[in-house]
Amino acid sequence: MKQVHAYELDLTSIEGRGDFSCPGCGAAISPDDGTEEAYSILEAKVGSVGLEELVIRCNKCDSCLHLKGFSLLQELETTEDKTNEQKRLS
Repeated sequence: MKQVHAYELDLTSIEGRGDFSCPGCGAAISPDDGTEEAYSILEAKVGSVGLEELVIRCNKCDSCLHLKGFSLLQELETTEDKTNEQKRLS
């Protein structure tokens, strides 16, 4: 029987546009990949603030990746949008 590894990744610590390497095998994982070639979405956990966690499976090594940090990213995006709107109105 094959052993499946699980990893927890905090998206707030990832630089760039959200691309990262699988901690298990190093496969490139990108949020822009809509083909499910590199990964498959297993579960989306939603709370009162919005998306809290996304569980995906690396299709290369079958590792389970728990992606966290969405609420902080949404908060930062909302703050940035408000700032840009204020600048536009000034």
